[in-house]
Amino acid sequence: MSLSIRNQLPGTVTAVTPGEAMATVKVDLSNGQHLTSAITLDAAEDLGLAAGSSVRALVKSTEVSLATAPVDHVSIRNQLPGKITEISTGGAMASVKIAFGGGELTSAITKESATDLGLSVGSPVIALIKSTEVSLETA
Repeated sequence: MSLSIRNQLPGTVTAVTPGEAMATVKVDLSNGQHLTSAITLDAAEDLGLAAGSSVRALVKSTEVSLATAPVDHVSIRNQLPGKITEISTGGAMASVKIAFGGGELTSAITKESATDLGLSVGSPVIALIKSTEVSLETA
């Protein structure tokens, strides 16, 4: 199956914590970083997720926010440090590629945000991803 989602990160489930309607799933990425995904309990059960399951974490580029330093006191679980490898700008939007621990993410942000943050190739950034925006696919 082909998908338009740019960010497809392979990993291994380390923990599934079920709730009444939702479950949180901890994923170790193949590059040594970690992600948390919040999905419905039904989805976790349908996928048969358990510690040791191989998955791909899927994140739309529009759901990857950027910061120029770690962010404290925020509910966003996923904060992945990396360096900018490429920036492409158009009239309104910017596409920013980030290398992190052997992996790569793409973030789609406004051109104005990229300018305000002073982003450039080689700059360190933190990719911020809400756990509810991380979908999982079994590998």
